[in-house]
Parts: sequence; C-alpha cells; structure tokens
Amino acid sequence: MIRRSLLSLALLATMTACAADAPAGSADASPAPATAAAPTAAPAGAAVGDEAIRTALQALVPGLEIGAIADSPIPGYRQVALGARVVYVSEDARLLLQGSVIEIASRESLTGLAEAALRRDMLAGVGDDSRITFAAAQPKHVVTVFTDIDCGYCRRMHSEIAEYNRLGITVNYLFYPRAGIGSESYQKAVNVWCSADRQKALTDAKAGKDLPEANCTSPVTRDYDLGRRVGLDGTPAIYAADGTQLGGYVPPAEMLARLEELAGKQAR
Repeated sequence: MIRRSLLSLALLATMTACAADAPAGSADASPAPATAAAPTAAPAGAAVGDEAIRTALQALVPGLEIGAIADSPIPGYRQVALGARVVYVSEDARLLLQGSVIEIASRESLTGLAEAALRRDMLAGVGDDSRITFAAAQPKHVVTVFTDIDCGYCRRMHSEIAEYNRLGITVNYLFYPRAGIGSESYQKAVNVWCSADRQKALTDAKAGKDLPEANCTSPVTRDYDLGRRVGLDGTPAIYAADGTQLGGYVPPAEMLARLEELAGKQAR
C-alpha cells in the first residue's frame, strides 16, 4: 500500500476528471491522515544521514526521483521533497511519515507551506515561451492556471476572464491536456499555440470552435510534464505566485478575496 502511495507521489499521476467536482476546493483544505512505513534501513556500519535516506527510499521505490532533503518540523526527522510533495523520513532512515503536519498555535499546515514553496520554485522557471497571458490593466495579483481546452470548468473560468482582469488578476495559462500527450485535447492546445493570435485562438477553442490543425514548436508537452511534477489532480488548477493552490474553478470575486487574504498573511 505504502509502495503504491509513494509511487503515486513520485510519478505525480493525475486524475482524468475535471477538478469541477469540488470547484472551489483547496488542496490543503483538510489535513490528510498521517501514515507511516519503514524504508529499508541502511546496512549496518553505513553512514546515517541524507545519503542513507536517499538509499533507503531508492530501495523502497527504485527509480524514485528525490529532491532536496532539509530540516523538518518533526524532531528526529528530515523533510524530503518528491517532486512538489513532501514526506518525512527519520534520521536513521528507518521510518517514513506521509501526511500533513499542522502547527497547533497557528493552525497552519507546515507541510502545505513547504509544498507551496516547491511549486513556487517550479513555476518561477516558466517564461513567456510556455504560457498565454491575459493581463490585467491594473494588476494586483498574478495566478498560474493549468488548463484543458475541453474541460467544462476551464471553459467556464475563461468565459469570465474579463472579470478576473477587471479585478486586477493577471492570468497566465499553461496547457494541461488531461487525456495525455497525443490526444485530441493535446492537438487542440497545439493548434492554439501555433495561431498568430493565441489569445483569440484560446478563447475560440474554449468556446467550442474548431481551429485549423497545426504543427509548430510548442510548449504543450513541457507544460504537461510540469503539471505532473507539480502534482496536478485536475483542471483547472490555479496557483498563486507563492505556489499556494487556490482550488479548481474559483469565481472571480472569491479568487480576489483568497488572493487578498494570502497577501495579508504574507504582510504580517
């Protein structure tokens, strides 16, 4: 069971359904119950430390991509990044904890904050060569949205793009065709990117209009791979500049309220 769970973290497998089932839900709305497992301990006499932790995790899940290992809020444990997810491994490389660590005084998910920072760093590397931007005339906030041309709630969100912009929210779109690379939705994304006017093409495609099939150098595969690394579980997936996932579809006024709340927390 834990092996499958770790594999799902490592591969960041995505669901094929829209995140519309809970359109305003937040990734960190409720803490996951913690689970524990025992990775293979380092051989007797082996150095115990971060390398021992890497060795133990690789023995548990061969080929696992392990990121940074850092201090954790749990005494005796190290924080380990798997893509944009975080797990905790004991310093002796014997025990593994999976779940949300909540600071009681602040009621803040320390795990959620750590994962948001990982997402922030991943998304910070995305440039204009990978996104389509609908910029606010008077920008207050910027969000990154992974979108699928055929997702119903993605279309609903885009139908309100003028209102997001009016409220000062700039939207950077990245492509995430949920059906996968080479699918019909993937080709629709490529068609949009290859168009002379990408904003108009995206708007037309989300309105159900067929675009001429095209073939050019596009970022669709790169965007899709990034979405898997970030840990996408549906579309639309909306991230604030600090990496916090705001939910699936979030109405304009509610999104502004969430962004203002985040900004207030950061200012304190």
